[in-house]
This record gives sequence, C-alpha cells and structure tokens, in this order.
Amino acid sequence: MVIHAYDEEYFESARRIMGDLFDFAMVTAGVSPETLQKMMITSSSIRQFEKGNPSYVAGMTGCELFIKMVEESGLSIKIPAEEMYLDKSPEYWSGWVIAFYQWYSGKSFERIFEYISIEELLNMYPVFHEMDIMQFVDEIDKKIASRSTGTRLSIIRKYAGITQKELSEISDVPLRQIQLFEQRQRDINKCQAETLLRLSKALKCNIEDILEI
Repeated sequence: MVIHAYDEEYFESARRIMGDLFDFAMVTAGVSPETLQKMMITSSSIRQFEKGNPSYVAGMTGCELFIKMVEESGLSIKIPAEEMYLDKSPEYWSGWVIAFYQWYSGKSFERIFEYISIEELLNMYPVFHEMDIMQFVDEIDKKIASRSTGTRLSIIRKYAGITQKELSEISDVPLRQIQLFEQRQRDINKCQAETLLRLSKALKCNIEDILEI
C-alpha cells in the first residue's frame, strides 16, 4: 500500500519547482549540496511543500522557495538574480526526481536524506537521467533498504519505550503480525489501512512514519 504525499494534480508542478530550486541554489547561488540538504531538513517551508500545500507546490517559483529557506536558516547567502535555462542541469534533475520520490513514497525529505544525500543524487544523473523514473525509484528503495538497520515500526516502538506485546495490546493488532512486520517477513506497506491507523495511533505518530521507504 503506497500512500502518496499529496494530491496527484500538484506533483508535476512540485517537481518543476524543486528542480528549479536545486538548480538555482547550487548552480546560480553556489550553495553546496551539503548545505542545501541541511537547509531542507530544517526548513518549515519544505515541510509545507512535502505536505502538498498549494501555495508551495504550485504557487511560487523554485527561486522564491529557496529565498524562504534562506530566511528561515539565518545563513548569510547572497541571492543573485533569478535566471532560467533551457537546458536542464544535473542539479535540476536531482531536484526533479527527489520531489517525485518524496511524493510517490509519502515520506518527508528529512527521512529520505537519512539514507540518500544530494551529492549522491547528483552522481546518479549520468546513469539514470534518461531512464524511466520508476527505475530511479527502485534504485533508491534498494539503497535505503540496504542501509536501514531496523524497520521504522521497531525504531518508533523502541523510542516510545514499549514492547511488542504492549503495542499489540494498545493497538489491538495481533502480536505475531507486529513481529512479522519488524522482522521484514511481512510488508507493512501492503497491510490494511485500518491496521496502519491502529499502530500509528498507539505510537502517537503519523501513518507514513511507520511505513518503509
């Protein structure tokens, strides 16, 4: 079961905006991939973007969104004049594809960047920029799975300080089912919405927080 981040009517616009943001930030403003990534993780504007707020995914340019991020960060970054290029750079492609992945997976940029860096996205450009975007999605899924040390469910449960049995009792989800989710023997992304809702309510988190990227 895949829960997209927001309505599909906005995702084409969102991809263009994020592509322009990446291009403007790194190519025009000269911001490093590492700095841009840190800005995105802490930006309240990016939180609005990833939730599909129309003002952010359709109502502004990538340059305007970047300026908001700079203001929020408190960093001293000189904002050059906005320029538009006909040729799409690797930076543009990186923003474009990660915006798609964020929409498709329903995960926050912060969670995605726990496993994949912007620098790594740029390095993927030569191989993946002419491929079908779902091949990129599959590759990111593989990278994240190989780098993850535990399921999201087990991490959040342990952080909440409760056992599997206690979670089962609170959520009314069978203990064996929780064990299979945490052992990756059953795909939590494909379970019933009602089960996801019960678990997320018991853990006091959002449904997307317990899904696997």
